[in-house]
Amino acid sequence: MILSGDRLPAIQCNGILVIGDPHVGSRRPGRRKDVVWPQAVLGKLERCVAIANERQLAVVILGDLFDRPVETDEALKNQLIRVLKGFRHRPIVNVGNHDIQHTTLTDSDSLALLGLCDVVDVVATSAPVTEFQVGTQRIGIGMTPFGQAIPTDARGSFSGVDLHAWFSHHDIAFDGGYPGAVPPFAVEGCDVLINGHIHKAQKSILAGRTRWMNPGNITRQSVDLVNHVPRAWILDVGGELTPQALPFESNVFDLTGRVVDAADGDVVAQEIESAFVTLLQAESSTELKRSGDGSIIRDEIEAKFAADDTPDAVRAIVRSLLGEAVERHAAQS
Repeated sequence: MILSGDRLPAIQCNGILVIGDPHVGSRRPGRRKDVVWPQAVLGKLERCVAIANERQLAVVILGDLFDRPVETDEALKNQLIRVLKGFRHRPIVNVGNHDIQHTTLTDSDSLALLGLCDVVDVVATSAPVTEFQVGTQRIGIGMTPFGQAIPTDARGSFSGVDLHAWFSHHDIAFDGGYPGAVPPFAVEGCDVLINGHIHKAQKSILAGRTRWMNPGNITRQSVDLVNHVPRAWILDVGGELTPQALPFESNVFDLTGRVVDAADGDVVAQEIESAFVTLLQAESSTELKRSGDGSIIRDEIEAKFAADDTPDAVRAIVRSLLGEAVERHAAQS
């Protein structure tokens, strides 16, 4: 179902399996060089099903279940539904920025369909969600979707729970952060706050009573995650996250033009052709197949822009043409 302030009945389990952003999508991201996509993502989710069912765990997905708000590949959606329905406990899913076309979840988003069909329970509004009965102890959880305000005071959300946890999908300044990122802050009454959205695992930060954690994605989409180890995590009543191994390959990125010897820099630069020529070649060759979203070509074009100090107006035109080329390729794939 789709939860807009509603609470689910209490759930008996042995803990909570926390799954970082899966980003399920038919378009192979960035510099990933998988021959078949997105089997790597579905395989990780299948392993999560096995872990959760073997250990009698409830399931929380931190957001960005989908990589795009509208997934057009019907076969992929059916495969995903088949995997998700394998969980004994229906997954509770936070709404991430990649899940929505607008500021909140709407009927036009693929995630809404999964919620309406009871494949998952989607939390569309920031609120307390449910309690988990773990032996003689209880965990109360709340969630805040992307774009909504994380509460500063969660007292009164639950009565007498042993652990009060909250889940978010926000730009949080764990490691210095960047402009617009929110520093971790104390949430009154909350013991742990587990965040999605930030793709790489972060060191936990204690703010007042609240311990902020960011376990990272299960899907490595970009080369900055080349050393990130995808894991699922079990949250226990003590507020600790225990890592669970997931299947993954180490060499999954095409690092062409990114990892080169310093002496090769001039050679690489000379081999990068003009932006328009690169685009034309991309449409008539296998270049776009190397990266379903055009990231490799985009990197080459941006490097050419920087080297030539290309005017902003020209950059905008070329970027627009690249976007059109990627969409045409996706439609033909």
